[in-house]
Amino acid sequence: MSAHKHKEHLQKIKDAVVKSDKLDENQKSDSVKRIEEWIEEDKAFGTLKEELLNISEFFEVLFAELGLSK
Repeated sequence: MSAHKHKEHLQKIKDAVVKSDKLDENQKSDSVKRIEEWIEEDKAFGTLKEELLNISEFFEVLFAELGLSK
């Protein structure tokens, strides 16, 4: 996946997290922080997905909606 596409996916996820009513404020804050770190460090997207799934099952649904599930 190109770096541009990678960042585009991460931005979509970040936007969805901020708008979500399925996550509490702590989950949102933690998720956004991790996503921003991944954008900055350009880490592997699969690893981020696993970390976010550990925060909330909400991300399974979100990834599917965004076409990012396995």
